[in-house]
Amino acid sequence: MRRLLNTLFITSEDVYLSLDGENVVASRDGAQLARYPLHTLQSIVSFSYAGAFPALMGACAERDVALLFCTPQGRFLARVTGKTRGNVLLRRTQYRVADDDRRSAAIAACMTSGKVYNARRSIERTRRDHAMRIDDALFGDVSARLKALLPNIMAATDRETLRGLEGMAAVNYFRAFGEQVLVDRQTFRFNGRNRRPPLDPMNAMLSFAYTLLGHDCAAALECAGLDPAVGFLHCDRSGRDSLALDLMEELRPCMADRFVLSLVNTRVLQKDDFETTESGAVLMTDAARKRFLAQWQEKKRDTLTHPFLEEKIPWGLLPYVQALLLARHLRGDLDAYPPFLWR
Repeated sequence: MRRLLNTLFITSEDVYLSLDGENVVASRDGAQLARYPLHTLQSIVSFSYAGAFPALMGACAERDVALLFCTPQGRFLARVTGKTRGNVLLRRTQYRVADDDRRSAAIAACMTSGKVYNARRSIERTRRDHAMRIDDALFGDVSARLKALLPNIMAATDRETLRGLEGMAAVNYFRAFGEQVLVDRQTFRFNGRNRRPPLDPMNAMLSFAYTLLGHDCAAALECAGLDPAVGFLHCDRSGRDSLALDLMEELRPCMADRFVLSLVNTRVLQKDDFETTESGAVLMTDAARKRFLAQWQEKKRDTLTHPFLEEKIPWGLLPYVQALLLARHLRGDLDAYPPFLWR
């Protein structure tokens, strides 16, 4: 259980929530673990299958405390609402900002700068830890180019310019991405990003990781009261969670890309874990996907110190914290959206 930004996160899958007077009570097997005054909370996010007492659901609806349920893996399930549905004022603000190119660009610039910063951070970590096993000149050039793009990104005032700068950053970043593979480079060679379908094992794993991260970001935005479909950098498209794609941009290098590299470099996945279809698509085997998912869930339990909150949180809560910070900015509580900057 963690309390962050007036939101109570129930991260254990066997914790049951109930109401005692004006307090939320968390218990396991009938034993009380903790209690929190309901009036101090803005929302409760439960990743538990145990559920909640109906009286608590009613109290949350009456007091406008959002009560949201997700699976332990982070997939959004449901939201308890009263007479009104969702946070209409927050979403109306989101829609107005999305229709304003300059205001959207200001938020998108923060997200894009976070992505480029974290991509450069990943490159520099590899330079530091494996200097004798990489092409240091290549990594130095990529790092310098990413650093040079940051001032231009923050100065951009329209989304089209930002998309161009983000594309330039991605091209440079992926120049060095394959060089971070330290074992079996023949099997796990990376010659650039491809998808629909992925044509090599690295792209197969990246696509799967991005899908998982995208689901987590969409669930986080739902929990924060935002509409995952209306983005600031990615344009609206039917059936696409554009804001979830925006949010995951800054998290890709540190949550997804580094995770995939760790699976390869620690030999969790190897050549026999992939198969090629008649169409040329490269897919993970069922056994490989199970190991991938198990490692993904384990990674989400690892902790980090959030640079803005200066508190330790699990990696799995990072999308939820960033979604809450975005909601606070849209409400006017924060002057700018603070992207996650990996330390």
